[in-house]
Amino acid sequence: MHRDRLSAKPHYVILDGLRGIAAIIVVTFHLTEFLASGPLDILVNHGYLAVDFFFLLSGFVIGYAYDGRWGEMSIGSFIKRRVERLQPMVILGMTLGALGFYFTDSTIWPLIHTVPLWKMLLVMFIGYTILPVPLSLDIRGWQEMHPLNSVGWSLFFEYIANILYAVGIRKLSKTALSIFVLLSAVALAQLAISKGDVSGGWTLNVEQVRIGLTRVMYPFFAGLLLSRVSKPKPVKYAFLWCSLLIIVVLYMPRIGGADHFWMNGIYESVCIIFIFPLIVYLGAGGIIHTTVERKLCKFLGDISYPLYLVHYPFVYFYVAWASNRQSTTLVDALPYALLILFGSIGLAYASLKWYDEPVRKWLRKKMG
Repeated sequence: MHRDRLSAKPHYVILDGLRGIAAIIVVTFHLTEFLASGPLDILVNHGYLAVDFFFLLSGFVIGYAYDGRWGEMSIGSFIKRRVERLQPMVILGMTLGALGFYFTDSTIWPLIHTVPLWKMLLVMFIGYTILPVPLSLDIRGWQEMHPLNSVGWSLFFEYIANILYAVGIRKLSKTALSIFVLLSAVALAQLAISKGDVSGGWTLNVEQVRIGLTRVMYPFFAGLLLSRVSKPKPVKYAFLWCSLLIIVVLYMPRIGGADHFWMNGIYESVCIIFIFPLIVYLGAGGIIHTTVERKLCKFLGDISYPLYLVHYPFVYFYVAWASNRQSTTLVDALPYALLILFGSIGLAYASLKWYDEPVRKWLRKKMG
């Protein structure tokens, strides 16, 4: 970590870099997911766990940044800060999804071209608020909370966790918070082991909302607890080792196969409950050795959130292309997948510099 000249607290540069690594893996997960015959043979089989890692990172950073500032900050001002940080890219991501909606011509979405413009615009404007749309407005047919940009579901649950933190959980003692986190871990493990994985949370129905809430509660508030109780010690080559650990965890093939789903649930429980906090702990204490490493971590951290929000509209095109062919192999898809991956990284960086940072600066002035 290093101390920012404009801040009294050091900034965890390595954690920024790890968030970028996880964001890139999310893109590779979405680009390989639709080439699989089912959940057992996805090439990036546990890529969706990156979302749970994001939740833990968010809780850690929120606690680190805001726990000591409530004497001078109201709940309203905290929410304003979160809106200023998160919403500009949400709006851009939904707009990109809307612009591409009628161009994803595919047999898996036969009703797209029958959706009236007013309905698509209504879904887009609701998406701007990050509130989920009901199933009656599922204009794509995949039962997504946000049919124009599916990844919006995790931002919805992130907001819920932020609001819960602001209105009450921040006041819990370390002991009370530890009990809350322990109960959340039990709920997460029960979900994962009984279901075989934690995947889900993107549909507005009782079952999927329960999955989404269970997925956010443990990691977000475990991150908060970690920010309060941990005292990271210097760790050499932390970025390298933590990056490798994230890659191994998220690229791990499905555990247990079709006959032993519970084994995969145990694996995912261990990853979220133990390994992810360990990675954050090591990353928080990590030492940056070179200027190149610092610049790499900064770049990865800068693009992580924009990349998460802009890539999925292009995945819709990719899925439409793949579904319109009788069979698509990894070799067939690889050139297009790499184009979307690197194109999304380029667009994420351009969005950051030409849109996100200027808009957030403007919002800070307007919101005071």
